[in-house]
Amino acid sequence: MGSAARTGREGSCRKSSLAKGAMSTMEIKELGHVVLFVKNLERSAHFYRDVLGFRPVVRDGPLGKALAFSTGRTHHELLLIEVGEDAPHPGTGFRSGMYHVGLKVGDTDDELREAIDWLQAEGVRIVGSSDHTVTHSLYVLDPDDNEIELYIDVAGVDWSDPAAVLAPTKPLRI
Repeated sequence: MGSAARTGREGSCRKSSLAKGAMSTMEIKELGHVVLFVKNLERSAHFYRDVLGFRPVVRDGPLGKALAFSTGRTHHELLLIEVGEDAPHPGTGFRSGMYHVGLKVGDTDDELREAIDWLQAEGVRIVGSSDHTVTHSLYVLDPDDNEIELYIDVAGVDWSDPAAVLAPTKPLRI
């Protein structure tokens, strides 16, 4: 991403200089990481480290008061940057912006039930649950009211089946 995109300045889009037919589209290989601005780094670090189980990897880098986390899959999947208690929240509800981040917590409803017990014991705000046919999901809020989906993939459901993926959401019964 160029500096114009990072700073919010509008840039110009130019046609690729690639030979015709060399690439029809760019391909994303995986979601690399999520960066969240947080009001209080220690409070948010407790949530992501001690409640959700992310492991801290880098602290106080060039961005100032920040903390990176990893599940061990890659160098980092989550970066928290402290912006202070007075920072405004972007809002909730039907609006532009990030809705939630999904984190897989296991492969079975038993693991999801264990997550519910753990979250309740830790005093985490559970704000919803859903049976999406392909996943069973809990929705929780982090200390800055960012919504996090904790889910399991439902065994035996084919993600390539449009009827399953687009099935109406049902109440979660586990």
